[in-house]
Amino acid sequence: MTKIFVLAPDSFKESMTAIEVCQAMQAGISTIFSDARFVSIPMADGGEGTLDAILAAREGQKIALEVMGPLPEQMISTYFALIDDGQTAVIEMAKANGIQLLAPAQRNPLLTSSYGTGEMIRAALDLDVKKIIVGVGGSVTNDAGVGMAQALGAIFLDKHGVTIGLRANQLTLVEKIDLSQLDPRLKQTEIVIASDVNNPLTGVNGASYIFGPQKGANAAMVLQLDLNLSHFAQVVQQQLQLNLHNVAGAGAAGGLAYGLMVFAGATLRSGVEMMIELSQLKDAIASADYVFTGEGAIDAQTLLGKTPLGVAQVAKQYNKPLIACVGRVGSGIEALYEQGFTAIFGIVDQSCRLEQACQNGPKNMQRTCENIARLLKQSAGR
Repeated sequence: MTKIFVLAPDSFKESMTAIEVCQAMQAGISTIFSDARFVSIPMADGGEGTLDAILAAREGQKIALEVMGPLPEQMISTYFALIDDGQTAVIEMAKANGIQLLAPAQRNPLLTSSYGTGEMIRAALDLDVKKIIVGVGGSVTNDAGVGMAQALGAIFLDKHGVTIGLRANQLTLVEKIDLSQLDPRLKQTEIVIASDVNNPLTGVNGASYIFGPQKGANAAMVLQLDLNLSHFAQVVQQQLQLNLHNVAGAGAAGGLAYGLMVFAGATLRSGVEMMIELSQLKDAIASADYVFTGEGAIDAQTLLGKTPLGVAQVAKQYNKPLIACVGRVGSGIEALYEQGFTAIFGIVDQSCRLEQACQNGPKNMQRTCENIARLLKQSAGR
């Protein structure tokens, strides 16, 4: 009897796109289940790969443009997309200000900016869209969305009335916020944040402490980054009467989500839930025999709203076995089995450097899925 496999992985950062993961999974499984039927649904949760995953699920058009990269002196060629007959723009902040755009030695969240993301939003507004979806994961920024707001006309002044610069280390200088030139089209456009985390802006569970080290921050820098965000949030609260820094998810993308809520009136949504809807994943899983998912790492943070959790919860709803294949299995995964995970496998076969593991990602994924398929076929034959 033909088995149906639904393949719904996220991308593996700096290794494989979600589409490439699907291809490697299928190559491995089909070696054992030669007559299997595969339904590949590349997934994302608001982070790197969200835009391409949406384009794989929905008809759309890429819009190319040049914007400022993570560093003010850096210009990059990138793109966003139009779907829904041009009525909705999909923007992935990582394509303008993502961590993959800087070499490890360049990563310093005190010096980066989300300005390029604001430029993409402005370009989308120029196309008269009715809605903008902003995927906010995978950033190398920690500026509370100030750079994004500057690109859209907001002005931030120090105590001398001088406009601050474009780097996150300038946040502590902000004493006055001038929104008189903020793009008025923001008020007429629905803006939705697709987020993969629920962290607040500040504090030990906030943007700086939890994600700063991933972006190149040492312990002293993490403390300074959090002080910067706290200062800025106080200025926003005093001058704009907006108290949003403790909202779950405000800390996404170094506080870009916070900035989008404050300056663009954006609403927050779970990125993976949005992808589940757009891709019609539930219908596919309802007819599946097995469901495979995965991403670069799985650990306790997966419970915060990452792609594998969303896929597992749908599989649980339909009582389907869910197998996760990941680059690294971290600590705190025990609770995941209660959320719909049947089994979790690491795909790296030997001790090696991260660069080598990323390079060998497709080969390791194919081999792991072939071995899992051998076990599934043996079990099914009993």
